[in-house]
Amino acid sequence: MQQLLFTVILSEMALILVLLFKTPLRKLVILGLDRVKRGRGPIMVKTVGATVFVVLLSSVFSMTKIQKRWIDEGAVNPTDQVLMAKHLLEATLMGSSLFLALMIDRLHHYIRELRIRRKSMEAVQKQARGSENGKVEEAKALEEETAKLREKLKHLESELETRTKEVNAAEANAVALSKQSEGFLLEYDRLLEENQNLRNQLQSLDRRLSHSGSKKNT
Repeated sequence: MQQLLFTVILSEMALILVLLFKTPLRKLVILGLDRVKRGRGPIMVKTVGATVFVVLLSSVFSMTKIQKRWIDEGAVNPTDQVLMAKHLLEATLMGSSLFLALMIDRLHHYIRELRIRRKSMEAVQKQARGSENGKVEEAKALEEETAKLREKLKHLESELETRTKEVNAAEANAVALSKQSEGFLLEYDRLLEENQNLRNQLQSLDRRLSHSGSKKNT
């Protein structure tokens, strides 16, 4: 049994060394442990571990009995010494094997968690790069749209300037026409006044002529 325990401990130590360093062999060991932890593997491992733990407790109980016998008898029996050394060695080997098995399990768990987190970080980085590319494209589109709007603004400003000149010219023409129309109205009033004066003069001449004709007839 001691040779088996030594073999188990050496195998566990070798597995721990393989898990500690990143080599192609570590991938194979991780795949093997993944398969062991699937299906009935965990139940078998727990059963073996429980059995080893029970044997460990039995060895510890035997050592306590031998020690108690030494205390009661007050003498040390060579056979008890051999048994004590045997049980102590077996208990140490079994405890070490259980501890190393626990270490292998935790190392495997942490390596898997590290892989999952690395993959999630890579996915986040890819998503961030994609979002950055999208932002760059959006910024380019906004710059192009801004350039188009600036061109439209320049065109509208030039059109507004030409329209303003046309309006100013039209206003100047309107002012000139209004002044001209005022002059025409004044001329029209003057002509009406002269016409009225001429009519009055004609009427006065007609009256004089009619008055002088009446005198001749008498």
